Amino acid sequence: MARDLERSGPFFGVGGMAVSLFLYAYSAIALPSWLHTVLMPLLWLGLFVLACRWFTRRPKAVVVVPLLAVVAWFALVLGFGAGA
Repeated sequence: MARDLERSGPFFGVGGMAVSLFLYAYSAIALPSWLHTVLMPLLWLGLFVLACRWFTRRPKAVVVVPLLAVVAWFALVLGFGAGA
């Protein structure tokens, strides 16, 4: 079978967003600051809405959204730390 990112890309993208949800949920619970408790889950929700909107419109680009979510999570957690 040939790889067809046009068909499977959206499922990988939304599945990746489901996986990145665990990172954002952990930071909301474990790190007691407004950035981690309120703003980061809202960032994830915005990226999830973007992934859902691009599901049929831009099926190849949806694969990049969970990667962007994970990179943003690492940047915010490492950049601001627990005392943000």
